Amino acid sequence: MSKRVLITDDAAFMREMLREIISEGGYEVVAEAADGEEALARFHEHHPDVVTLDIVMPGKSGLEVLRELTALEPSACVVMCSALGQEALVMEALEAGAKEYIIKPFKPDQVLGALNEALQKSADRS
Repeated sequence: MSKRVLITDDAAFMREMLREIISEGGYEVVAEAADGEEALARFHEHHPDVVTLDIVMPGKSGLEVLRELTALEPSACVVMCSALGQEALVMEALEAGAKEYIIKPFKPDQVLGALNEALQKSADRS
């Protein structure tokens, strides 16, 4: 059975790019979200195996969503998406419970490697 993924990014073209990479990598994209509130709703609706979460979004930031998700579901497997130059936010996200991160622009091998690594880390903790 393929692993189920929720993609969260405020930019539609980034969601599309991730969807293509993730689907071609053998994962099932079960939902997409354009902001933090939608991400939380889709998470509870679909219970994905892994969530990709953009760090910087309007409204609720990715860090806020990460903290809410891990407070409600400590085993949530989250991969943060970041632009270059956001290293401090990435470190904060990892300390807050993110399992991995990927840097934009996305490269397929890095995205799939981060998803595999994050799922492995989650499996090791359970």
